Amino acid sequence: MRIVIAGGHGQIALRLERLLAARGDEAAGIIRKAEQADELRQAGAEPVVLDLESASVDEVAERLRGADAAVFAAGAGPGSGAARKDTVDKAAAVLFADAAVRAGVRRFVVVSSMGADPRHQGDEIFDVYLRAKGEADAYVRGLDALDWTILRPGQLTDDAGTGLVRLEARTGRGPIPRDDVAAVLAELVDTSATAGLTLELISGPVPVSVAVKSVAGN
Repeated sequence: MRIVIAGGHGQIALRLERLLAARGDEAAGIIRKAEQADELRQAGAEPVVLDLESASVDEVAERLRGADAAVFAAGAGPGSGAARKDTVDKAAAVLFADAAVRAGVRRFVVVSSMGADPRHQGDEIFDVYLRAKGEADAYVRGLDALDWTILRPGQLTDDAGTGLVRLEARTGRGPIPRDDVAAVLAELVDTSATAGLTLELISGPVPVSVAVKSVAGN
């Protein structure tokens, strides 16, 4: 498979790229800065330099053409202001989804956030973030041309992955290592039977592959 990842230099994306390369898939990561390219190559991924805050739908669709799946893992980051929550966490996700439709890439996986909700109240930065993520998720859900899955991890940690998770429509809050988020994403891009599902993810008792098969109904 060829999988194109938006936010290709992110902490989860780099882990995902390593996993995909290790199993023989072709990963391409969209990055904003050319100086990030070497790190992607070291992860086994093809770097694609493109700024999702300024690119057109056609430009993004051109990079997606021929892919088997697309993963939106971009984010404005914790140090960014409210404006970039709108331009990256919302607008870039919408752009990437529209580009996938235009390029004919049906399989589409979104890395969202637990608590994302377009009706979330509040004016703090994190409130704006949850609202932006919720609005992006709602937009993706409305696109019949995509076989989408939305993944909402709990509190992200840099602990070593255990390969054991809880993956359900509602898990309640809890931590999850980025290693395990990447492992779940690698399974999800390969499991189109999870299309149409919004899933929460925290650490738990179930091996990743079993957890994904379970929510897919297998």
